[in-house]
This record gives sequence, C-alpha cells and structure tokens, in this order.
Amino acid sequence: MSDIGEDGLQLVQSPTLVRQLAADTIRNAILKGALKPGERLVEATLAKRMGVSRPSLREALMQLAAEKLVTITPNRGPAVAAIGWPKAQNIYELRALIEAEAVSNFTSRATAENIEAMRRSLRNFQRAIPKKDIARLLESTSDFYATIIRFCGNPIIGEVLIGLNARISFLRARSMSRPGRSRRSLAEMTAILEAIESGSPTKARQAAVKHVANAAIAAKSAFFDDHGKSARSPSKQAT
Repeated sequence: MSDIGEDGLQLVQSPTLVRQLAADTIRNAILKGALKPGERLVEATLAKRMGVSRPSLREALMQLAAEKLVTITPNRGPAVAAIGWPKAQNIYELRALIEAEAVSNFTSRATAENIEAMRRSLRNFQRAIPKKDIARLLESTSDFYATIIRFCGNPIIGEVLIGLNARISFLRARSMSRPGRSRRSLAEMTAILEAIESGSPTKARQAAVKHVANAAIAAKSAFFDDHGKSARSPSKQAT
C-alpha cells in the first residue's frame, strides 16, 4: 500500500488481482510449453519466483485446477495436467459438433459489425504469424470464435465452450507449433468467414468441421512428438 500525493489517495493491491495475475502467468507458461505436462509445481519455489504469497499462489493453482490445466494430488501437490491423446481427441470431436452448430446458427444472424470484428481478428492473427507469437495467435483465434459464439443464438454453446476453453487453448498452442499450421489455420478460418458472408449455413458448417479436423491432425502430430521427447528425457521440477 502506498500514498499518492498528499490528498490521502492510496493504491491498494487487491489479493484477487494478485491471484488472477498469478493464474494468468502460470496458464501462459503452460500454453507456451515453458511448464511441461506432468511437471511438478513446487509452491514455495513458484511463490518466490513470482513474488506472490503462497496463499495467493495456492488460490491461483486451484483456479487452474478447475480449468483442468493443473492437477492437485494429495501428498504430492500440484502438477501441470497431462492431457493424453484419447482425451484430446474427445475434445476435438466435441468441438467439431458444437462449433459447427454455432457457426451454422450464426450465419443467418451475422451483422456487418460482426463480420468486421471477425476480419479484425484474422488481421491480428495474420500479423502474429511471422513473429511466431503463440499468445497473440491464441488471443486472435479466441476473439474470432467469441463473435460467433456470442451471437449464434444459443448461450448454452458458450457455456460448454467456456468449460473447455483452457484445454482448447492448450491444444491450439500445440497444433500451431507445427510448421506451417498457423498459415493453414488462417486459410481455414478465412474460409469459415467467407462461407458466413455468403449466407450459406451448410458451407459454413462444413468449413468449421474441416478446420477442427485439420487442427486435430496437427495436434496429434505434436502430441506424439512431445510424448516421444518426454519418454527420452525425465520431467523436471519447476525451479
């Protein structure tokens, strides 16, 4: 807590804000691959490195556990969750169903403002490709789909996807790590937008399913590459 000037105003650091910042920082490290699946998260070490209290860190880890990015095992403590390919495949199958439905419903409802928002997301995505900025690629992809989900006319679709959001981002980060995948992803999302603009729910649905199917292929390739590497080198504790 610190005074600002002489007028009695005080800047108070909110415990909630600290917890959220800690959760965001750890989540980003997981999505970038800096923290590996199965890697132990030693609370004392992480709290010191991040400059936060252990209670705030513990709350952040509990939030990430609710997002299924962290597992907390009694007598062993927290670790980065390991998403096996069978579970990842189930997530992609569910995405294909509900995202295709959202895109189809959205097509008849899309406004000029919605279309422009999606174009803006694709421009941001394109700018991130040469920089290999995974965080920006993920953010712009989420923005692209957020417009569809918000205005598709079925709020339950959004509720389901929110529950999967962290794991979807984790898998997207893995799929986009494949050479050339981000450019193909841009082409596929552009095809979705063009189908929406054409006013064809059928074409939009097909484009959405194709995009998820291709993302699944890329993620599977990355998964088995990572799995092979982890089998050759033991996981390290967070230090």
